[in-house]
Amino acid sequence: MAMKKFINNPDNLVQELLEGFVLANQDKVALEGSNLVVRVNPKPKDKVALVTLGGSGHEPALSGFVGEGMLDISVPGEIFAAPGPPRVVEALKAVARDAGVLFIVLNHAGDVMSANMAVDMAQKEGVTLAKVLTCEDISGDPEDRRGLVGCLLVIKAAGAAAEAGKSLEECAAIAQRMADNMRTLAVAVSGATHPSTGDVIAEIPDEVMVVGMGQHGEAGGGTQQLKTADETAEIMLDALLNDLNVQSGEEIAVLLNGVGATTLMELYLVLRRVKQLLEAKGIGLAHSLVGEYLTVQEMGGFQMCIARVDDELKALLKAPCNSPALTVK
Repeated sequence: MAMKKFINNPDNLVQELLEGFVLANQDKVALEGSNLVVRVNPKPKDKVALVTLGGSGHEPALSGFVGEGMLDISVPGEIFAAPGPPRVVEALKAVARDAGVLFIVLNHAGDVMSANMAVDMAQKEGVTLAKVLTCEDISGDPEDRRGLVGCLLVIKAAGAAAEAGKSLEECAAIAQRMADNMRTLAVAVSGATHPSTGDVIAEIPDEVMVVGMGQHGEAGGGTQQLKTADETAEIMLDALLNDLNVQSGEEIAVLLNGVGATTLMELYLVLRRVKQLLEAKGIGLAHSLVGEYLTVQEMGGFQMCIARVDDELKALLKAPCNSPALTVK
């Protein structure tokens, strides 16, 4: 696959993309310190702050989740690479407060290693914090599940709780409850390239789809013949409902995340079928989100995330927020 991208010097890619990102969203975010993406209107110190970290190249994630009712700071790394612990500590110290800091981390080896080191360093400097790990991908290693787009639901719920003035213990409990009650499965129909090097991330033959691919081309699940939107929706939803053990009479939120090259048209077809399938099973669709939230460059496919919700989580998901990637009024 030949790489065709409008970039400049690859060495400057992350710096330049961050400058453009904040320029496009200057009413919501700004760059401070060592390229930390921060809210332009910081919340009061008596409310819990939210921080995350993660590699660049997945735009709008994760910095697109910074804003009112969402994250206070995102620490972007290089392309598909976690930032080093010193910059994460800088972020945690920047929002340190008596109310505490909730640190949300996606389960990927580099992110977890950097996060754990940063937590140790920040706590030694007196930062009060709680960490929640998102690990909802049902494919791959069942003992070490990857964190995918479900992080958005965790950030949304916990961010709304923090905005409402809940304590660090309460915000962490809400984030953990959402994390425990969500599952994600990805399907890919075409691969992507690394935007800095041109290296191929994944190659997928024509007329084939891979169910269970990670967001960096990691293996999981298996290949099968390309199916229709309805057939693919059923394969993925059944697997997710079974893994989460969702029963008739319960309600779930559904998040469909295009990973780069899949159109909204296709995602809307999938959501339509998801609703039909849920109705047939007696399961309520409490909330839905469709769009590109965490991408993998030009990869074709999408991630389906479902989350069992109660009245509190439903209200938090629907609470107002104002971030580059998600706005609720």
